[in-house]
Amino acid sequence: MRVAVLCGGRSSEHEVSLRSGAAVAAGLRQAGHEPVEVTIARNGHWGHAGGSVELVPGAGLLGADVVFPVLHGPFGEDGSIQGLLEWLDIPYVGSDVLSSAICMDKLTLKRLFASHGIPQVDFTAAAGNDWWGRCEQLGLPLWVKPSRLGSSVGITRVERLEELDEAVELALRHDPRVIVEASASGREVECSVLGNDEPITSLPGEIVANAEWYDFEAKYTEGGMELRVPAPIDEAATARVRELAASTFALAGCSGLARCDFFVEPDGTVLVNEINTMPGFTETSVYAKLLEAGGIAYPDLCERLVEFAVERHRRARSHEF
Repeated sequence: MRVAVLCGGRSSEHEVSLRSGAAVAAGLRQAGHEPVEVTIARNGHWGHAGGSVELVPGAGLLGADVVFPVLHGPFGEDGSIQGLLEWLDIPYVGSDVLSSAICMDKLTLKRLFASHGIPQVDFTAAAGNDWWGRCEQLGLPLWVKPSRLGSSVGITRVERLEELDEAVELALRHDPRVIVEASASGREVECSVLGNDEPITSLPGEIVANAEWYDFEAKYTEGGMELRVPAPIDEAATARVRELAASTFALAGCSGLARCDFFVEPDGTVLVNEINTMPGFTETSVYAKLLEAGGIAYPDLCERLVEFAVERHRRARSHEF
C-alpha cells in the first residue's frame, strides 16, 4: 500500500515526531509498502519531497491508501488531525477523534477512570476558588502538569506547598487546563496494546530513569533511561497490568495502538497513570521494544497497524447513514 507518514507538527514534540516518522517510513519500506513522508512544519505548513500538500475533501492525500499520523501532543494526538483525516475520508492508523481527545486530556481521562472505579492516584484540577485546599489534601510531593501535553513538558514535582503557585503558573504557560496529582511510590511500568476489538497486550516493562524523575531529558537523551523487560514484578501484578491495559484501552474507545502507563506499588497494587494513543515510535521507543520482546519485529508492527487502520475504516464506512 501507499502510506502517507505524517510527522513534525506544531507541538513541542516536533523533533521527537520527526524521529518517529523516519523510523515508521523505514519500517513500512521493509514491510513492502510505499511510504510517502509528509512533514508538518511548526507553523502548520504541510510539505513533502514533491512540494506543498493540498488538502481537498474526497481527494485523499497524495494518492495514499492509508495515513500513519506519527504526531505527538496537541494538533496531532488530540483528535484534531484525526478529524481532518475523517474529513478527507481516508483510513488512518490509531484512535478516532473522540478517544484521541479523551486520552490527550489527563483531566478528562482520569475523570472517566474515576467514574468506572479504575484504580489511580488522587488528583484535582487547579481551577475554582478552592483548588489550593484540594491540593493540600493530596499530600506531598505533588505533580503539577499541563492537562494536554506529553513528553513531560511543563511538569513540576512540588516538594513544599510554597512551590505550588509557581508550578501551576509554569503549567499554565503550556495549557489553560492544569492537573495536580498525588505522588505514587511504586515502579513505573508500561504496557503496549495492539489491535482493534480484540487487542493483544505486551509483557510489561519497567522504566528506570537515570535522573531524579522521568523527565523530557531522561526520555529522549541517550542513556537517560533503562527499560527492563519483563518488569521485575510478580505474576499477579503482571496479569493485572495486562488486564487493565486491555480494559482501559476499550473503556477509552481506543483502536490500533496505545501505550498504557502504570505504577505498581510495593504491596502489588496496580494504579493506572495514563494512556498514550500515539507514543514515541522509533525502533528503540518503549512501545515498539515491548512488542519486540514478544516476537513482533518493527516492520511487522508497522504492517499490522496499517491493516488495522484499513479494517476500522471499512467497518466505519459500512455503518454510515
